[in-house]
Amino acid sequence: MAQRYGSTYSPDGSPKPPAKPEGAGTPPPPQHRPFDGKRPSRVGARSNLLFYAGLPLSWKAFSAEPIVMAGYLAALGCLVGAAFLTREGLKAEESYEARKISRRPAIPRKIFGSVLTGVGLGLVGWFGWGPVETVIFASLGTVLHSLAFGFDPLKNKGMDDIDTFQQDRVSKAIDEAEAHLNAMREALSRSGDRAAETRLDAFIKTARDMFRTVEEDPRDLTAARKYLGVYLLGARDATIKYADLWARTKNAEARQDWFALLDDLEQNFTARNEALLLGSKTDLDIEIEILRDRLAREGIK
Repeated sequence: MAQRYGSTYSPDGSPKPPAKPEGAGTPPPPQHRPFDGKRPSRVGARSNLLFYAGLPLSWKAFSAEPIVMAGYLAALGCLVGAAFLTREGLKAEESYEARKISRRPAIPRKIFGSVLTGVGLGLVGWFGWGPVETVIFASLGTVLHSLAFGFDPLKNKGMDDIDTFQQDRVSKAIDEAEAHLNAMREALSRSGDRAAETRLDAFIKTARDMFRTVEEDPRDLTAARKYLGVYLLGARDATIKYADLWARTKNAEARQDWFALLDDLEQNFTARNEALLLGSKTDLDIEIEILRDRLAREGIK
């Protein structure tokens, strides 16, 4: 969904703190950048235009005889279904690429979308022209759709040396955490508070940094489970209540309390993530020391 850019000097943007002279104390904390850590989404105009590509068939169908009309309507259904599968496949691919460790999508939606596109155009060729045109339309539709949108990820990523049971536990916990973050974003989008949405995006980036840390080392799930579950669940409930209250009353005190809550959560998530990374480095140092001791006992320098 498109969103207007909002920053320091934009309407509804957070005011810039006054500059302090050099040596006048600690510098102010860095400002949150609205687009920090974000990537442009592939689910855009190209996939949405597919829903309109088959609409001329509806006009052609109702001006033809019954059998041909049924064929054109079936082709239209195939093309709309292909558009839906393609859009969902692009979403699944974005989720796959955002994680360093991920399972391939269970259903190859984009591949099925290519096949359905070929079937739909093949029906158009069959009922509108003839057998030769059917083969041509079906082949071109399948190939061009595949070239335009690519194929689905067909193998797991980064899971060669990882216990699948532990990884399944991590994936389930992170999926639940992502659901909490999405609920928070949806609630704030209804409130119309752009500054709060920008602040939430910064917190989401911090939370996802922890998600990636846990994905890389599933043993960290036990230490991070409280953050992925209890804390995010409480933040979700508080955000929903704040969004409803702000939409009705524009209560400035409630807004200040919510911002303070998010600041506390972000500090705690950052501290916990640093602790998890430090624990991983400690494990690496231990492995290095053990290897050095073995090499020393064997007389190898």
